[in-house]
Amino acid sequence: MKISSLYALYSKHFLVDTDTRNIRKNSIFFGLKGDNFNGNKFAEKALELGADYAIIDEENYQTDANIILVDNVLKTLQELATYHRQQLKIPFIGLTGSNGKTTTKELINAVLSKKYKTSATKGNLNNHIGVPLTLLSMTPKDEIGIVEMGANHQKEIEFLSTISQPNYGYITNFGKAHLEGFGGIEGVIKGKSELYNYLEKNKKTAFVNSDDILQLEKTKNINKILFNKDNLKFVEANPFVKIFYKDITIQSNLIGKYNYSNIAAAITIAEYFKVPKEDIKNAIESYIPTNNRSQIIKTKNNNIILDAYNANPSSVKVALESFSSNNSKEKTIILGDMFELGKDSLKEHQQIVTFATSLGFKNQYFVGENFYRTSTGKNFFKSYYELENYLKNSPLKNDSILIKGSRGMQLERLLQIIT
Repeated sequence: MKISSLYALYSKHFLVDTDTRNIRKNSIFFGLKGDNFNGNKFAEKALELGADYAIIDEENYQTDANIILVDNVLKTLQELATYHRQQLKIPFIGLTGSNGKTTTKELINAVLSKKYKTSATKGNLNNHIGVPLTLLSMTPKDEIGIVEMGANHQKEIEFLSTISQPNYGYITNFGKAHLEGFGGIEGVIKGKSELYNYLEKNKKTAFVNSDDILQLEKTKNINKILFNKDNLKFVEANPFVKIFYKDITIQSNLIGKYNYSNIAAAITIAEYFKVPKEDIKNAIESYIPTNNRSQIIKTKNNNIILDAYNANPSSVKVALESFSSNNSKEKTIILGDMFELGKDSLKEHQQIVTFATSLGFKNQYFVGENFYRTSTGKNFFKSYYELENYLKNSPLKNDSILIKGSRGMQLERLLQIIT
């Protein structure tokens, strides 16, 4: 089937589903495959549950006139998303970076939605499947699209940019994330800069933090809109970030100085799209982080900063610096392993241990096989359950506690113990 013909079916309701547990009436079901599942098998089930059509790529599952056979389901999904993007004559903002992508995306959505009907990436659906699904969730009623793009290897951002075709782009930073897949920090910079390459080639515009010299260098041939600490003044982060913008003070619910640039980027983009400053202030001050991202949790015994959604050497270091500088007297850190660091893993974990120790926290606990390899001291735990048992027998009281680790460590489980 031609993409234009498939698009005619899709555009009747603008609904796409990939999971029969969440089928919506009149949607088109795409039978995607994975290492442990084959969506082709659920085509009939999708129709029974209310889908209008099902897309498959294995002929023996074509048992109904509304089950459509294609060469490759994933490729068809991506092509349909690109075709749909080309029909939407609205500005798209694409963003990527090593740290802060999702928070920045949510802030941009919050400020722009004060004036426009926006549609943005849900959660972290930011890969080769998530970006097409994000695009296909948009309708002609939307006025601005916001697309987060994630990557752990070269050429991925290039591919996602080709699908989403952003008019504007923003890279939060270049940090030590996914070093294994990118082949080191230089690979990270090259891979993330594929967004800039797209913007330059297609004569589009970048939003750039001009305090970041590397970002300025990478965008020297691109039309850009700048922001920095001179026009968006950082006031404090104790623990929440406060910014002075024009003649107003904006008090966010985001902790840590590292969130300054995330907020500043959102303000800059909102200003460019002519959102009134009072609405910008309201949107930033109303945004409260969720999903284990820099959440403040106050309990009877402790104040907890839960930042357990993700971790890499760059994000852990700035989190430690920020936590060290706040006014709390009794501070405890609990750090979990950082993943996807490849051959540099031991070195990067050791550097974090050394840096954390130099800051003089009251208590510091390290958990995971990588941290455990750096030392066998009493504060190092090979598994989560070893740490859990220790904290059950030695409970933390009257402390400010920072919990940070990679998603795979699931350190949010500690809340059941600490609270």
